[in-house]
This record gives sequence, C-alpha cells and structure tokens, in this order.
Amino acid sequence: MTSPDSPADERPASVRGVTLSDVAAFVDLLAPGRLIGIDAGTKTLGLALSDVRRSIASGMETIRRTKFKADVARLLALADQQDVRGFVLGLPANLDGSEGPRAQATRAFARNLNALSPLPILLWDERLTTVEAERMLIAADTSRKRRADVIDKLAATLILQGALDRMRTLTR
Repeated sequence: MTSPDSPADERPASVRGVTLSDVAAFVDLLAPGRLIGIDAGTKTLGLALSDVRRSIASGMETIRRTKFKADVARLLALADQQDVRGFVLGLPANLDGSEGPRAQATRAFARNLNALSPLPILLWDERLTTVEAERMLIAADTSRKRRADVIDKLAATLILQGALDRMRTLTR
C-alpha cells in the first residue's frame, strides 16, 4: 500500500484507485476479501467491516476527523490490517436524487482517497441511512450520549450491508 504522505502525482497511474457507482463493475474489480464501509461526515468517518465472504457488515470504528492525511492514514492502516479489498463510500444524495454540497464533498474525498490507495471505491446511495440508524438506536432505548458515540458506525454498517446485499443478488 502507498504511504498517504507521498504526493499523488509521484505514483504511477496504475497505483491509483478507481471510483465507481456501478455495483457490477465494482464486483468485477474486487479480489476475494473484506470491504470497509464509510459514512463520511464533516466531523467523523464512521467505519464498518464486512466478513471475508462479504455477507455481514459490522460496525468497526469512528474516526474523529482532523486532517485528511491523518484520517486517511488511519483508514488505510485499518484496511491493511484487515486485508481489505475495497471501500463502499456512502454518497449523501438529496431525496430527489440531486447532489448538493455534501455529495460533492464526498466525491472529493473519494478522489483524494483514490490518489493514495489502489483499492476501488463504490459510491453507494446512502439517503436516509443516518435517519434509519437514529431510529434504530432510539427504538433500542439507547441514551443520547451512546447514540452520538455509535451513530456514524451504525450508518456505515447500514451503507455497507446494503451494498453487500446488492452484490449478493448480482452473483446469484
């Protein structure tokens, strides 16, 4: 894996990753192994990890965002430790399907991550996943403080599980 401190333009084009929104094309690029789901917020990166067979997503970690290089260094270290083969990044589209500033920021995050990692990224429509995560935590009578601690991880889990379910239907 390439160091996140190296300038992207010093890497050969073959080292750079690719970002896709087509699940079938993403699956075609993947080697067998785990995936990391990412809920990229302005203050945190919620992370989820799949099992090796890519059937179940589990909450992994919440990275408190500081600087891009530090955040990505942690993400890539986790990816390396878990032998991850790709990322599923939640794309926060508006309810009508249009893209606003948050979606543009997510696309920029994907571009910058691609410059530092050869792993492919799937952009997954994450409309209402944080709302769904909040509802699930409230239904489980989770305290407000505990909800704040786990909501980003849970949203990442929902994003990744949705993508895993879709991938499974494509490979049947």
